[in-house]
Amino acid sequence: MPLSRRGRGSRLAGSRAATSSLPRGALSISHAQLLTRRRHSSEQVPPESEPQADFRSGKWLQEPVTGDARDSRQALRARMSSKHRICSQEEVVIPYAYDNDSGSMDLELSNLETIKKGSSSIELTDLDIPDVPGLHCEPLSDSPRHLTQQDTLNEAIVDKLIQSIQRGFNGELKGELEKLTFLGSLSSLSRALPYDETTESFIHSHIADIVHTLNVLVQEERPHSLSSPVRQEVFVTIADLSYQDVHLLFGSEDRAELFSLVIKSIITLPSVRTLTQIQEIMPNGTCNTECLYRQTFQAFSEMLQSLVVKDPYLENLDTIIKHLDPWLQSVKDHERERATAGMTQVLKCLSRHLSLKLPLRFQRLGHLVALMALLCGDPQEKVAEEAAESIHYLLHITLRLKYIIHDKKNQQSLKRAMTKCREFLELYSSAAKCFYSCPFRIAQAFEGFLDSNELCQFIMTTFDTLKNLNHPCIQRSAGELLLTLAKNAESRFEKVPEIMGVICAQLSIISQPRVRQQIINTVSLFISRPKYTDTVLSFLLCHPVPYNRHLAEVWRMLAVELPSTTWILWRLLKKLQKCHNEPAQEKMAYVAVAATDALYEVFLGNRLRAATFRLFPQLLMTLLIQIHHSIGLTMSDVDIPSGLYTEQEVSSEVTPLCFAMQATKALLLRTCCLQEFNIMEKNKGWALLGGKDCHLQGVFLLANALLERNRFLAQKVMYLLVPFLNRGNDKHKLTSAGFFVELLRSPVAKRLPSIYSVARFKDWLQDGNHLFRILGLRGLYNLVGHQEMREDIKSLLPYIVDSLRETEKKIVLSAIQILLQLVRTMDFTTLAAMMRTLFSLFGDVRPDVHRFSMTLFGAAIKSVKNPDKKSVEKQVLDSLVPLLLYSQDENDAVAEESRRVLTICAQFLKWKLPQEVYSKDPWHIKPTEAGTICRFFVLQGEN
Repeated sequence: MPLSRRGRGSRLAGSRAATSSLPRGALSISHAQLLTRRRHSSEQVPPESEPQADFRSGKWLQEPVTGDARDSRQALRARMSSKHRICSQEEVVIPYAYDNDSGSMDLELSNLETIKKGSSSIELTDLDIPDVPGLHCEPLSDSPRHLTQQDTLNEAIVDKLIQSIQRGFNGELKGELEKLTFLGSLSSLSRALPYDETTESFIHSHIADIVHTLNVLVQEERPHSLSSPVRQEVFVTIADLSYQDVHLLFGSEDRAELFSLVIKSIITLPSVRTLTQIQEIMPNGTCNTECLYRQTFQAFSEMLQSLVVKDPYLENLDTIIKHLDPWLQSVKDHERERATAGMTQVLKCLSRHLSLKLPLRFQRLGHLVALMALLCGDPQEKVAEEAAESIHYLLHITLRLKYIIHDKKNQQSLKRAMTKCREFLELYSSAAKCFYSCPFRIAQAFEGFLDSNELCQFIMTTFDTLKNLNHPCIQRSAGELLLTLAKNAESRFEKVPEIMGVICAQLSIISQPRVRQQIINTVSLFISRPKYTDTVLSFLLCHPVPYNRHLAEVWRMLAVELPSTTWILWRLLKKLQKCHNEPAQEKMAYVAVAATDALYEVFLGNRLRAATFRLFPQLLMTLLIQIHHSIGLTMSDVDIPSGLYTEQEVSSEVTPLCFAMQATKALLLRTCCLQEFNIMEKNKGWALLGGKDCHLQGVFLLANALLERNRFLAQKVMYLLVPFLNRGNDKHKLTSAGFFVELLRSPVAKRLPSIYSVARFKDWLQDGNHLFRILGLRGLYNLVGHQEMREDIKSLLPYIVDSLRETEKKIVLSAIQILLQLVRTMDFTTLAAMMRTLFSLFGDVRPDVHRFSMTLFGAAIKSVKNPDKKSVEKQVLDSLVPLLLYSQDENDAVAEESRRVLTICAQFLKWKLPQEVYSKDPWHIKPTEAGTICRFFVLQGEN
């Protein structure tokens, strides 16, 4: 009975016909050699095959083999009858074709099978799938040849073949003859699988034995030379079984191990030149090594194709890619060339026999596209040509694949992608070779068809090739690919953190400046898109500080379009501000330190200069607040993520304060605040800012410097601080308030509504934190200089007068300074209350408080109006003796002020004091003067 078309009929008809009557075990040595059939040799190529696309200068698989004419196997084959020979016109690469194969790889739209049934006129159809110009592949045979009755194996032959195979299982494969006999018997027996139950039962029950035996045979082959056809026959046998749906390379762990082994056995052979040289040094006299190599490699290619001829779910393709992947990226040129050639034949065969079914199990499309696109730019011309042809077939497969799996939700997007692909291919239709040799153009063509997971695969694979330091041109291609894909598919990436992780890991091994900049441009593209900004920033901030030179370069060299610069800097700033807005923690958040160092690097790079000027107020205040939070901390006081540092990596010289200080300095220099910077330098302002007890003094100094030298920027900062004062914890508010109150000396301050100034100061004067009370009084003092603000300030006089009773020296002095400005406008009740309080400060142990309280007392006496003079007369009289005594104080300033105020009191009482009162000599030296003064006051008291 004739065999069904379940297998590879054409091959069985030709290549196995020679053994149809006898089992392999019965053959002589000549017949065993005959088992190395030259059906894979280039002699099988038709003399005039149809032209293909110009991907390569000369495809060696189609060149005639110039082997040794005395080759024994060729001689034997010459003596064979024509019925046992391989047909000279048999197709080399594609083992057989389906009956309905059109033979064209131009993706004719009218010939594509309709996938979606009952679709409406607006749904995607085959007509939307673009043609892929550039290649005209050789047509396949329209009808396969069928086995004739004589090709079937009778029961006796099957039994003999099984016995021969079992002897192989029993370990009787000592020499080359036994090995070839075993492989030939197994291959011949596969012919009976479609119709013989005994054969089917035997093979399926001995799969593990077959796999093990083949594994042993391959391992016994010399890894660095090629002198035996056993390797070739292993490939042939696996292919024969695969065509009968017996897959020895898929499924269990031992099968996967066999797959890896057979690939390694052919890929890792030395180059053809080396093999030839080995033969010249150690001739074996049996075959031409170059000819044997070509036969073996073509058998390997056919074996790979046999795995995808019937692969509707593409799971076999996925496995093949997995096993070929390391060799496609090999640093050895000949290994990369072989792997690429094998992949090309796989994709070519698959594209011709593409019959997809759901669910598809192909998970490596993005990876494969990236890998083959990069290989199109390979420095080895043969590798690039093979990869270019692979890309052509892969584009065909991708178009059909995406058409099969698309649904109505993404129908329009797929249609747009196909339209874009058509337009792009038409642009290069006259230069197919130019297109397929240009990686970034390939990326543009495939981009629209890759989903988010495949895009991530593409990016990861591209980055992985950056490790290939031996080929700078591949690094350049990778850089172009990354940038092209990121630009064209920027909105469809999902695994951005993973991508950023690969970027940070690979940047250290990229030495070419152009490629480094392309990688940084890719980061810039991601970070400039609002969808990814926070994600990218969060990832970059999760690295040790200070940043290494590679990450520092990323921050410094960000290449972002002008509209996006402010957004990026703002989001980075918000990361830092968020730490300040939270309640005080036991440890500082690590992101605060990392963001501060990042800002420093950004300022140094100066690529975001426009945004830096625009956000200067926010940047300055945030960094000053970070300085305040960092005072006295070391890195051990920072909540460092686990595993980020080793103990040796954390230097005691690195502190959060040094990061904040250097960022603040860099900000001033990059925004042209050189004079302000110099003022801070000359007045030890940086030391003040970093001091625990003098931080606000440093803030005052910088605010005054800014107000003096750059009033415009100072005003911008002041307006920012209006809402800023309500945010964050106490340190945040104190630093903001310190800067704010100093800027109130600006004329613009009088434009602020009192709710933002006077009303706020009222709250501060009642705050439990004495620093806020100090700042409230300092702000009021600065506002008093604006006449327009005095009426509003007068409403706070009771609170200011109460401040005179504070124990904090700064508070009392600040209150006195304000009251000196307002004393003339006070009502009598407030004035009298203030005088009573001031009288209690006479003799205060703090010289400044003592002196200025007397000064204010004198000013208050002068401010008393005539109708009220009688009411305060007693207070004035009570003050005379203390003032007289303090005129002898050892502190000259206090003594001098006492005499001055004493004169004011005398004038108020309309007394004329004796000149001895104004003497600076101590009374104990001149007792007569003291007596004169005492008699004067006694007489005044009697009157």
